[in-house]
Amino acid sequence: MIRTISIAFALLATPASAENIVAFAAASLKTALDDIVAEWNASHDDVVIVSYAGSGALAQQIRQGAPADVFISANMQWMNATSDYSIAQIDLLSNELVIVAGGNQDPIEITDLPILLGNEKLAMALVNAVPAGQYGKAAFEHFGLWDDIAPNVAQTDNVRAALALVALGEAPFGVVYATDAAAEPDVSVVAKFPENSHPPITYPAALLTENGRAFFDTLTGSSAARIFTENGFKVLN
Repeated sequence: MIRTISIAFALLATPASAENIVAFAAASLKTALDDIVAEWNASHDDVVIVSYAGSGALAQQIRQGAPADVFISANMQWMNATSDYSIAQIDLLSNELVIVAGGNQDPIEITDLPILLGNEKLAMALVNAVPAGQYGKAAFEHFGLWDDIAPNVAQTDNVRAALALVALGEAPFGVVYATDAAAEPDVSVVAKFPENSHPPITYPAALLTENGRAFFDTLTGSSAARIFTENGFKVLN
């Protein structure tokens, strides 16, 4: 049985109003989006408040009536689940999937991971609900490794929580996005999954209310593109 571990992740959820814009965003966007939001809030009266979590959890909240103006998912599945609520949608970003280890470690062969793990845990976001976990499971299935690795998987509510397990030494290896690894100095990338081992990693963004239109448009502007690129994302739009 796959073990599930939940780690608290800060969610800044605030009711939408005329004075603020609420954005729901995949946890892997936090470092880059925090910078974009800081620039926005420094020059606008209508403040942007961001709630970060796994894309599946955010999609479910939107479907249940949570007040969000903009939604950025880490895959199309959860964006499609909210399609009835969107006014406009774009493919915003792409990313890469990697294996990380704590500290400075030498590269490994992906196929050696079951042996290297032994009885230790592999940190992954929820493999049936969070895009990073779904991509990771698909990649291991591509290599024929999933059945061997599954008993060792420690699942977390979002990809940043999986990253934290590795950074804190709670798990020797984890599966995260390349941008997550770049944001955490206490881990190193030891392997990259080839693009053909999993579905394309695409971050779609949706405008859910007219209240969020100006910020939604900002996400495709030159300043946002620069910040996303500096954080390792590939800008698609």
